[in-house]
Amino acid sequence: MIKTFNDLYAELKAKNICKRLVAAWAVDEHTIEACSLAVDMGFIKATLVGDKSLIEAVCVKRGIDASKFEIIDNPVELKAVAQAVKIVHDGEGDVLMKGLCSTDKFLRAILNKETGLLPPKGVLSHVGVIENPNYPKLLFISDMAVIPLPDFRQKVKLAGYLVDVAHSFGIEKPKIAFIAASEQMLDSMPACVEGAMLAKMADRGQIRGCIGDGPLALDVAIDPESVEIKKVKSFVAGDADCLLFPNIESANVFWKTNSKLCPNVRQAGMLVGTTAPCVLASRADTVDTKLNSIAEAVMSLEK
Repeated sequence: MIKTFNDLYAELKAKNICKRLVAAWAVDEHTIEACSLAVDMGFIKATLVGDKSLIEAVCVKRGIDASKFEIIDNPVELKAVAQAVKIVHDGEGDVLMKGLCSTDKFLRAILNKETGLLPPKGVLSHVGVIENPNYPKLLFISDMAVIPLPDFRQKVKLAGYLVDVAHSFGIEKPKIAFIAASEQMLDSMPACVEGAMLAKMADRGQIRGCIGDGPLALDVAIDPESVEIKKVKSFVAGDADCLLFPNIESANVFWKTNSKLCPNVRQAGMLVGTTAPCVLASRADTVDTKLNSIAEAVMSLEK
């Protein structure tokens, strides 16, 4: 089982996995550096779509050999994004990556009904991965970037996405915690009610390939001592692989608390529900986060 991002890189190398990545408006240093490292590590071939002069200038500045990339010159940001998405739509790329373009332009191209990547009636979401030195394995979380307040049917889809990504990382039966403010069954809290319903669906195989429980407060989901003190009986509590949050605020705060207040945390994230995995890293994300995100997306194709 993959427990760290270093394990992930080792697994990609051991399995000789290599996919074609297409980066949209890839004119910034962090995107180009992350793609360069991934090419050097052997798990992608990279197509950079954007202003060729800007891409080559970054390569010169950072000491990167530009010949390792396929560079498609398109000096207009919006057109470059649309072209990158269409390349993946047409089956000429396996993974899409956001470069320096804004998220709204990136999503607009992905959601285009003719050349985009979201199937009819599809549910677009996001799966993040966190490696925190205070937890013994990776944590898969959703949704901290796309759906503000998922309804119950969307939560079922989100749970399935979490399980699929965890499976691709070699976790045969991931433990998924349906997070709420309390592990008590409180009918005054919708997250508690829906957490219990989701847990029962997991018990009956309606959410396949996992062990699920909820509602679970965050401390009970990931801290064995809290489980012992509160005397919670659960196969998931204290040992969760996946955390399904009730809304974007709680998931996003958890994500950013890890990144800003916890030393030595590593992260990755990608869009799911699309016909190809899409790396949706912030323009301000580090090279390490973007590299980890590329690796997550590539590995997700192996599920």
